[in-house]
Amino acid sequence: MPDPNGPVDTAATAWVLASAALVLLMTPGIALFYGGMVRRNNVLGVVVQAFAGMAVVSVVWVGLGFSLAFGGTNRFIGDFSFAGLPPGAANPVVPGIPLIAYALFQMMFAVLTPALILGAGAERWRFGAYVLFVGVWSLVVYAPVAHWVFFPGGWAAQWGMLDFAGGTVVHITAGVAALAIAISLGRRRGWHDEPARPHNLPLVMTGLGLLWVGWLGFNGGSAYGAGALAATAMVNTQVAASTGLLAWLAAERIRYGKPTTLGAASGAVAGLVAITPGAGYVNALGALGIGAVAGVLCQLAAGLKRWFNVDDSLDVAAVHLGGGFIGCVCVGLFATTSVNPDGANGLFFAGSYRLLGVQAGTAAIVAVYAFVVTFLIAAVVNQVIRQRVTRRQESLGLDLSQHGEAAYDLSTTEMDVDAPQPTPIAAR
Repeated sequence: MPDPNGPVDTAATAWVLASAALVLLMTPGIALFYGGMVRRNNVLGVVVQAFAGMAVVSVVWVGLGFSLAFGGTNRFIGDFSFAGLPPGAANPVVPGIPLIAYALFQMMFAVLTPALILGAGAERWRFGAYVLFVGVWSLVVYAPVAHWVFFPGGWAAQWGMLDFAGGTVVHITAGVAALAIAISLGRRRGWHDEPARPHNLPLVMTGLGLLWVGWLGFNGGSAYGAGALAATAMVNTQVAASTGLLAWLAAERIRYGKPTTLGAASGAVAGLVAITPGAGYVNALGALGIGAVAGVLCQLAAGLKRWFNVDDSLDVAAVHLGGGFIGCVCVGLFATTSVNPDGANGLFFAGSYRLLGVQAGTAAIVAVYAFVVTFLIAAVVNQVIRQRVTRRQESLGLDLSQHGEAAYDLSTTEMDVDAPQPTPIAAR
């Protein structure tokens, strides 16, 4: 391995910095994606939660989060050696890239993850409670799981877990945390009787566009260099998103008779989620299969919340927990060392069952840990500051009740420009 204190690889560093900027786009993408899916009087509530979470996690990450995720030598949690991002510190994970650049790239992952969770509590989660939850959750759930999987000395990495860009660290933790939050907050008023339809599907598709572009940096940047591996990861990302979209639409067409715009958006995200852990370990045909499987299974999973009577407002668990688990397991099937010699061969490429077991086992352990701890954090936050808005505030909408604003000014009507205009009183 190269000396961690050796010279800086400026080309690789430039790639990581550019990829960090792309990943940053994903959080505004989530804000628009979720904002279009909620009802009209809750748009700003979702958007400001996403941006406030970005600010909170950025501060927490610099102060302590990055150090807990990537510091020390312990297999389960980091130490305080990187607290405050000390200048000149060597990168223990990717030699040749300055620690500060690596911390920035990983910061964007940490910022995005809790933003995904807010979709489960949309239209009823108090702003202050969400901000407090995000700060604690990023330290107690996200940082330890990142240490287990992304840090070379973490127990999951030592066990042989392959997660190229965060299928477990980002999507399984966010998906299972969303499920815990949905249970903790309870169902929205009238959930069974009043369908909460998306108020602005073009806004949803705009958010999807930002997510799709950002995901190329999310997965491509995780190669930590602009080479063949990065290109493979980006091609796989594009292929899986496309097949996920088509598979979800096909499933909708068969089940309900019509493909929908919302289904296209959800299918693309399901494909993107599922390819994340294997983007740098599978070939393009493997990516095609992963996206197709995720599109169909996540579409079916979206209906399970009615069976279990859990109001996951925007289907976060179905897409991110379901897609993340599918992706992690599929690495144990489709991974090949012909794509990445640092990986392993999956079952379909003369591999053994061991990798499949490691992938599924790690995903299950992470899911249990994230669910239990998230539920405990939510319970404590609820004692400090009530999590859920009142019935009246929920009826009014989060935009007005939490922020005193409205996304759309509907107090005036457009006037016919050809009609004669009345003379102002002052002019008379």
